[in-house]
Amino acid sequence: MPGLVSVKTPPDAPPLRITVPDEAPHTPIRAQTIRSEPKSNSPATRRPPSPSPSTSRAKPSPDRGSARKKSPPEKNLLNESSLDNPDLGPFLLKLARDTIASGEGPSKALDYALRASKSFEKCAVDGEPSLDLAMSLHVVAAIYCSLGKFEEAVPVLERAIKVPEVAKGADHALAAFSGYMQLGDTHSMLGQLDRSIECYKEGLKIQMEALGDNDPRVAETCRYLAEAHVQAMQFVEADNLCKKTLEIHRVHSPPASLEEAADRRLMALICEAKGDYEAALEHLVLASMAMIANGQENEVAAIDVSIGNIYSSHEAVFSYQKALTVFKSSKGDNHPSVASVFVRLADLYYKTGKLRESRSYCENALRIYAKPVPGTTSEEIASGMTEISAIYELFNEPEEALKLLQKALKLLEDKPGQHSTVAGIEARMGVMYYMVGRYEVSRSSFESAVAKLRASGERKSAFFGVVLNQMGLACVQLFKIDEAAELFEEAREILEQECGPCHQDTLGVYSNLAATYDAMGRIEDAIEILEYVLKLREEKLGTANPDFDDEKKRLAELLKEAGRSRNKKAKSLENLIDPNSKRTKKETSKKWSAFGFRS
Repeated sequence: MPGLVSVKTPPDAPPLRITVPDEAPHTPIRAQTIRSEPKSNSPATRRPPSPSPSTSRAKPSPDRGSARKKSPPEKNLLNESSLDNPDLGPFLLKLARDTIASGEGPSKALDYALRASKSFEKCAVDGEPSLDLAMSLHVVAAIYCSLGKFEEAVPVLERAIKVPEVAKGADHALAAFSGYMQLGDTHSMLGQLDRSIECYKEGLKIQMEALGDNDPRVAETCRYLAEAHVQAMQFVEADNLCKKTLEIHRVHSPPASLEEAADRRLMALICEAKGDYEAALEHLVLASMAMIANGQENEVAAIDVSIGNIYSSHEAVFSYQKALTVFKSSKGDNHPSVASVFVRLADLYYKTGKLRESRSYCENALRIYAKPVPGTTSEEIASGMTEISAIYELFNEPEEALKLLQKALKLLEDKPGQHSTVAGIEARMGVMYYMVGRYEVSRSSFESAVAKLRASGERKSAFFGVVLNQMGLACVQLFKIDEAAELFEEAREILEQECGPCHQDTLGVYSNLAATYDAMGRIEDAIEILEYVLKLREEKLGTANPDFDDEKKRLAELLKEAGRSRNKKAKSLENLIDPNSKRTKKETSKKWSAFGFRS
């Protein structure tokens, strides 16, 4: 039975190459994937892709090229009218493979692969397409991806997954599995995470039916899908899949194996995101022990950084410094791994009140990012700059933070598969623009971020709800009240579902929506919301929160107004959104930045 294995691209993998198998249909082609990772990159160990033909191979000599051009038989073979020749499909597929290997460029290979798929389709026995057709379509899609034409690859792969019939045996199951995984990768490159995850789920289902639930190859695909769920901030689903992966590896791998270590690092990331820091620390310690047993010094250092992220000040400094020593000795003083530890130390020292040390570490990291060593990716630099911008925001230097975010955005905006990351940066920029009073630009940044998040399938995440709320605040400042109300209403629906009514973000949206309804003259709706909020505070949250008194006063005013005709001069929007109008600009800025934006 062929191995149904999901292959994920290593972070340091070379640029995309197209791999065309020598034999069909046992090794369907899949485009390599470049993922938009969450803030903490997924730690799971990735298996390398299948070896690609060297693109440095010499091109055919002029004599050979001219001989080929003069060959009448080949001209006849490539004629559209001869595509019903059953020998032509394999020949054209071989030509596509040879063209790629010779470095002649993907365009010519694409033409051969397209003709091959047409030939396989015309030569179908009894009208039923063969697996050769599915494989040729996989090749076509991979070439489209290598050309950056991901949208054109999608319909090709959608057609390819309809060819195999899983019930007909292992080869059909393999072709279907490969098609769904490749389609999922392509959707991921387009930023369509929800569609990507659905494809991976179908692939996993087929793989489990073919191999059983506890095959090690199923564990690889489970972890692959778990990483996609983490990327989409769907941590419950990721948790369940990662637990299954751990269970399978306990059965098939020796104790303290590299596979188990990779699973535990991903599990730690999920636990940390869910706020279960003790469990995250336990997984990291066990992963570190496994890496030490296997002599993986750099991986141990990377785990030390993750441990430092969870520990409090003194223990965190020790973990960071330990990792810093290893990275400097093994990778050099100017490696991005060193810069990433500098950023962690800068954040830690700011939190402990050591502002001079914090600024110094920020500057050291920026010097490394300004002159990156060969092999440093744009994603690494952009991620570092985004994190440093958050520290400059804490320094109350929004203009400097904006400059760094703009640089990060420029590095990523043309990169495939980075839609969610770009959306996060644009949302952060929206907050910064809001803080400096540039409300029109702020709204535009939020609008762009919202469009990307909708397209990527994150329109039901808590983060998306928070971004909608922030965009609503920018609309209020621009007196676009109807638009603000729609945004607050959508944010309320999402945050109630994802966070619950008692969460601070949800309560903030309630307050903003009540104020907006009041500005629109919808007094009864505003009263209903404020009564609900006060009831929540009194019954579940307590009345010690200073917002309780503000909301109680606002409700009393609205109830008083509801008893007579509303003909007095409308309140200013500033007083509606912030009833304590005596607050300073600095205090207001702090309130806006307290909505918990994530990069």
